[in-house]
Amino acid sequence: MTKPIVTRFAPSPTGFLHIGGARTALFNWLFAKRFGGKMLLRIEDTDRERSTDEAIQAIIDGLSWLGLSWDEDVVYQFSRAARHREVAEQLLADGKAYYCYATPQELEEMRELARKEGRPLRYDGRWRDKDPSEAPEGVKPVIRLKAPVEGETIVNDHVQGRVTWQNKDLDDLVLLRSDGTPTYMLAVVVDDHDMNVTHVIRGDDHLTNAARQTHIYNAMGWDVPEWAHIPLIHGADGAKLSKRHGALGVDAYRSMGYLPDALRNYLVRLGWSHGDQEIFSTEEMIAAFNLEQIGRSPARFDFAKLENLNGHYMRQTDDAQLLKAIEIILPEVGSERGAPSQLNNELKALFLASMAGLKERAKTLIELIDNAYYLYASRPLNFDEKAAKLLEDGSDRLSGIISKLEAVSDWNTENIEAVIRAHAHDIEAKLGQVAQPLRAAVTGRSTSPGLFEVMAILGKKEILARLADCGISD
Repeated sequence: MTKPIVTRFAPSPTGFLHIGGARTALFNWLFAKRFGGKMLLRIEDTDRERSTDEAIQAIIDGLSWLGLSWDEDVVYQFSRAARHREVAEQLLADGKAYYCYATPQELEEMRELARKEGRPLRYDGRWRDKDPSEAPEGVKPVIRLKAPVEGETIVNDHVQGRVTWQNKDLDDLVLLRSDGTPTYMLAVVVDDHDMNVTHVIRGDDHLTNAARQTHIYNAMGWDVPEWAHIPLIHGADGAKLSKRHGALGVDAYRSMGYLPDALRNYLVRLGWSHGDQEIFSTEEMIAAFNLEQIGRSPARFDFAKLENLNGHYMRQTDDAQLLKAIEIILPEVGSERGAPSQLNNELKALFLASMAGLKERAKTLIELIDNAYYLYASRPLNFDEKAAKLLEDGSDRLSGIISKLEAVSDWNTENIEAVIRAHAHDIEAKLGQVAQPLRAAVTGRSTSPGLFEVMAILGKKEILARLADCGISD
């Protein structure tokens, strides 16, 4: 009987959930969903000095925002240290591990010699077959695995293919440090075994670890999981991903105004191919995802592609949902952009009434908030440079328009348009020669959704007041 699929996402809580980690979590989640399995979440918090509660919360919040759920309770690796020690001691008792009393000075001498001789930096096995009775006084030993020294270790990887290591090049790794704490290598293997993980999907910077961890599995007589080591993400220029490329926390993408569905869709296509299809619903992602279509080359992160994709999702998103997404980020980004940190009921109604026009012109929620300045701006408006120039050059063409607008009894888009067209005709001007300075006067910007719709939404009283603020003569 085939084992049920179990994947895991196992971040270290030493910082935010970065974009590469988010993609790894997504691939684990999709693979588990595709085959009706489980994805587990394990927080690898064994680095006590660098692990923080804030980072743990940031990881959990980031996964939740992206819509990536996990099965069962979160496992905290540090809490399982006693179990890790138990396995190390079992290997010791079975003769598959040994006490190593090499001092830090001896290890440094080994490294120095290896550097001089151009060899890999590895432990030379000097305590592998010694009797512990030869142990020097006052040195607390580590426990090392008795790894095979002959033959080869093969990893059949779903992404990288068949990868072979000569065992003579893989040294006896430390399982338990001299203070009794387990190493990463041991803890990962014990946890993956105990959690019944069938597929380890992670970055290809762990590929050599797969060979070394295979030795631990074999020493314990445990089934080795299937491996899939995915290439790392690079910047658009091909260089290793850095903050300038987008190596930011998932929370930063939320603050920059990206929608979770758009970021998820972007990440799934970052290194995984499925024909020419670019846009995927969640259901389509799950149905199509497999490990064999993940490329071996590093994927390139491209902000322009992400923005275009986000713009598509914004246009497809229900107006009320988009308003909720805006309200989530306003407390964080509102004040720095001159926007309110909260929307009252009147502003919510204005946003909803304007959303169809606003979302057509924006690629991010931040752009949308900026473009909606005219909805929440305090009078008198602050004009951007282009709007100020339009108003300076065209205010004369608005002379007399206030009284014409005052006379509009039924304030709607059609009647407003009729008055402005008639005014342009009366002064022998093109419609744009009137509409451009008028847009500047009532929005403070040179561009906006449809001018007549904007004026209808803002209301007659507000429009007349804004025109009066501009000193438009009547």
